[in-house]
Amino acid sequence: MSKKTPITVARGDGIGPEIMDATLDILTAAGAALDIDEIEIGKAVYERGIMNGIEDSAWASLHRTKVFLKAPITTPQGGGFKSLNVTVRKALGLFANVRPCVAYHPYVKTNFPEMDLVIIRENEEDLYAGIEHRQTQDVVQSLKLISRPGSERIVRYAFEYARANGRRKVTCMAKDNIMKMADGLFHNVFDEIGKEYPDIEQEFYIIDIGTARIAARPGAFDVIVTENLYGDIISDVAVEVTGSVGLGGSCNIGSDFGMFEAVHGSAPDIAGKGIANPSGLLLGAILMLNHIGQNPVATKVHNAWYKTIEDGIHTGDIYDSDFSREKVGTKDFAAAVIERLGQNPKKFGTVDYGEGTGKGLVLPPLKTRKTEKKELVGADVFLDWQGKPEDLATKLKPALVKGLELKLIANRGVKVWPDGQPGTFCSDHWCVRFVGQGVSHVLVLQQLASLEKAGVDFIKLENLYTFDGKSGFTVAQGE
Repeated sequence: MSKKTPITVARGDGIGPEIMDATLDILTAAGAALDIDEIEIGKAVYERGIMNGIEDSAWASLHRTKVFLKAPITTPQGGGFKSLNVTVRKALGLFANVRPCVAYHPYVKTNFPEMDLVIIRENEEDLYAGIEHRQTQDVVQSLKLISRPGSERIVRYAFEYARANGRRKVTCMAKDNIMKMADGLFHNVFDEIGKEYPDIEQEFYIIDIGTARIAARPGAFDVIVTENLYGDIISDVAVEVTGSVGLGGSCNIGSDFGMFEAVHGSAPDIAGKGIANPSGLLLGAILMLNHIGQNPVATKVHNAWYKTIEDGIHTGDIYDSDFSREKVGTKDFAAAVIERLGQNPKKFGTVDYGEGTGKGLVLPPLKTRKTEKKELVGADVFLDWQGKPEDLATKLKPALVKGLELKLIANRGVKVWPDGQPGTFCSDHWCVRFVGQGVSHVLVLQQLASLEKAGVDFIKLENLYTFDGKSGFTVAQGE
């Protein structure tokens, strides 16, 4: 392999430099053709006052190579420091997080020795948009954003991943029995895109029972696709069920970029002791080799790693006197893998990634959709107010402008006027719904001006729309 692929490497914090050295030693010995550009990220950069932990020169490297092999970093607590992982994912459009969750029984103890599933998590939207506001003395809000294009990209990626890797089934998980619009959109897109993949079995789970099934019967799943927050949670559940978080690798993939890393953190308590297990980062690097088209090297490294594990050469985190033959540190584990390059495992199945294309998964363009007729039919105005629902209604009625009517008052999503239940607890955060015929933005602004004149503190406005005559908003509980 003559032409080298440019990649950006960050050694990170804590055990990061040690496990990166071990990983790169193995890749080099296996014949990986890499043109490495190193950057500094993490703790030292944060301490220089860079709030997101990455400097402009590092961005330049990433935009040049479009491939990022990253060791764990330490994000300082408090002080307004931003998660570098989230920053990189969003800045580079890494919309898909791919996390294989595999059991390595009997060398790593687990109740599910046949477990082999992949979680594909949407990476940019949902509550991780980080849009939050404190609106009253007692209430803060966090906005959950789910888009059709974002849902379509991640769902299609899951199906394409399953097809490319010989996987038999894709399971979607969401909570659309409660979040009927946001999670309902995700579920609907899954059903819609799934029709294009009749060769792949498809199913849907509500996220709560789905999570329970992962913990109790992980063998029932193959590829799981889900939203950002749910994916974050079930990924940790699944990797814990495999028996070792330390052996987990993952990748974050976008249209033009890829970031590859270990699942675990920087483990500063064992940094510098030479005992860290480099397997998580190495398995992430194997995903990288496949992404850049060096599949034969990925095959060689993965089989050598399997052979090392089944030969009982283990770091302390997975050492077990019943199955381990030798306890080794980081460097000696890497040396053992290098020694077995070209060998195949006997107890684990032999891996064969084929030749590869170096293009990753190429997704088709987003589907073209008909533009729907959007009509303004009212507004939800959120108020900061102390008192009873009936008193609030009495205060609002004289402030109504011509063309709008007061339809309801809700508190934390529950209808409290008219005909609310007397036992409903009310905070200082109220939603007042105004509706009418032929509503305009000017009319809504006039209503806000009238509320201000009446001494009502409005804190947020949400316009109410229909799309092709269908409601674009939910009703309150009890409505």
